[in-house]
Amino acid sequence: MFKGKVALVTGSGQGIGKEIALKLAAGGATLIINYVGPADGANEVVETIKSNGGEAMAYECNVADLAAVEKMVADVLEKYGRIDILVNNAGITKDNLILKMSEAEFDAVINVNLKGTFNATKAVTKTMMKQRYGRIINIASIVGVIGNAGQANYCASKAGIIGMTKAVARELASRNITANAVAPGFIDTDMTRVLPDSVKESLLAEIPMKKLGSVADIANAVEFLAKEESGYITGQVINVNGGMAMQ
Repeated sequence: MFKGKVALVTGSGQGIGKEIALKLAAGGATLIINYVGPADGANEVVETIKSNGGEAMAYECNVADLAAVEKMVADVLEKYGRIDILVNNAGITKDNLILKMSEAEFDAVINVNLKGTFNATKAVTKTMMKQRYGRIINIASIVGVIGNAGQANYCASKAGIIGMTKAVARELASRNITANAVAPGFIDTDMTRVLPDSVKESLLAEIPMKKLGSVADIANAVEFLAKEESGYITGQVINVNGGMAMQ
């Protein structure tokens, strides 16, 4: 499926990014596991991929730093010669009500989530254009579509990602490069597992399927968009949310 393809997944040392990386590797792609901070998680993903017969490397890089991202991409190209799939997954939250949200809280989330997506996309564009092939998949969020109290910064970053995805899709379509977004709903992760039962119950009441999604649900959608067979799909937002928000 992805044999001979090289995939860069940002923020893939844990959570949704980890599952995406493992899914693409299972399909035969060579993976670059991007992370920030302690390397344990990223190294574990690399070892899992290698133990299953795949090829992967871990690379520490703060996606908010354009120069660092450009160096990461250059190093990957020097080692593997190409980048076929980019998944912009790295993201952070710093939740607060707008009245109490600091400028630093707003800037930090925008810099990682939105500017980080810009940085990585910009860095891979030239090589994808030369290849006349590429799959860019951005991880947005349901809250970028419907909003959420206490997350003005996060909602703005994810809504911005959706707009950027559509602009990039229009710019690169003629070079056989697609750009799409996956917008997860509420997913069963470490972050949601610690929510009080009352909060979980109120969330489930708003989801027609009456259950949280899994990281595998998101990875499956990314895998579909990364395939060559999805080449006539671009500029789209795939909502994976159990019916919580419908467009």
